[in-house]
This record gives sequence, structure tokens and C-alpha cells, in this order.
Amino acid sequence: MGRALVLTLLLVLFAGCGGDEGTGRPDPALDAELVRAAAEGDAETVRSLLERGASVDAVDTSGATALVAAAYGNHVDVAGLLIDAGADVNAQDVSRQSAFLIATSEVGPDPALLELTLAAGADVDAKDSFNGTGLIRAAHRGYVDIAERLLATEIDVDHVNRLGWTALLEAIILGDGGRDHTETVRLLVDAGADVGLADGESVTPLEHAERNGHDEIAQILRAAGAR
Repeated sequence: MGRALVLTLLLVLFAGCGGDEGTGRPDPALDAELVRAAAEGDAETVRSLLERGASVDAVDTSGATALVAAAYGNHVDVAGLLIDAGADVNAQDVSRQSAFLIATSEVGPDPALLELTLAAGADVDAKDSFNGTGLIRAAHRGYVDIAERLLATEIDVDHVNRLGWTALLEAIILGDGGRDHTETVRLLVDAGADVGLADGESVTPLEHAERNGHDEIAQILRAAGAR
């Protein structure tokens, strides 16, 4: 191959790599716009920005990806669009929140976002800044459907977070003892949660239930052998 032909081919190659848009090189302006559009649930703009070369896993100043931003807003359609474009479903922002963890606790009891993240391969063992699992977070809020879905995975039902609490303890200590938290406790007990596993101060789930006046929860625990 002649030298002139080689030079011509190299020029063509480099010409195809010029500029930011469509070149594979990061464009901070496009990336920032992508995170913003995702946070607003603007699927059309998200799609357009991805086509123009925005980086699907780019982060904003809080360390949030577009997927994390979409998750906070419970924009399931946008989250699905980003996942289809290759977004990392396990990426966490600086506060250790991922789309999966957000889905367990921050967007209400609807499991739609949770189902999306699980189908995309979310790590059910992911931990938040309190070293808590998604199950602990769901139990705290009494999100029955979410807790039930998580219990169908390989998640650790007796994981202890940085506060010294399991999901069972979290549902009792931070719950209001109402229908949702009571049903969450029932699900956890039925799934094999250790009803005798005390907190860091050696206070058992039953003792917490009795102290808080959660009579129905206390009955569930006693029926499971708690003392």
C-alpha cells in the first residue's frame, strides 16, 4: 500500500472522530442535560440526548446518574429507557443511593420501579449509607408489596444495619404498629426472620413491640416463639 493511500485513510479515520457529538467523547453539557431531563421525567428529551451522544452513566455534582435521577422521581418509563440504553442499574450516588434502593423506599409502595430494577439485574445485597438493605428500608416504611417482592429474592432477611437493627426490628421500632407495619412483620416472620435477634442494646423485637404498644405485632412474635 502506497504512502499516499495510507495518509488518505488516516485522514478519513481522524475526520470521523472529530467533534464531541456522536464521537464517543464526553460532552459535559449533554450529560448534564441528560440528568436534568431524567429527573424531570422528560422521556422525549432523554431519548434525543442519548441519540446525540450523551453518556448514559454520566453523573451530576451529587454523583447521581440519569437513572438515579429518574428513580428519585419514580419516572419508570424514563428509567426503562435508560436501562435499555445500557445504564448501570447498580450505580450509586454520593449518598449510596441506587435506583434499586430508591425503589425500595423513596417512591411509595408501588413496586413498578422495583420490578424494573430487579429485571435489569439489580444487586439485592446493595447497602445504603446505614449499611441497610432494601428490605430494611421497605420494612421501616411498612411497604408490604415491596417487602413481599424482596423476600422472593435471595436478600438476607436478618441482615443487621449500622444501627444494630434487622428489617424486623426496623418495622417494629420505626413503624406505627398499624396494618401495613403489622403485615410487614408477619411477612418477615413467615420468611424465617429471627424473632429473638436483639438490637445492639440487647432489646428483643418482642420487647420493642410491647414497649411501643404494638399488641398485634407482639402476638405474631409470641406465636413464632419469641420470648
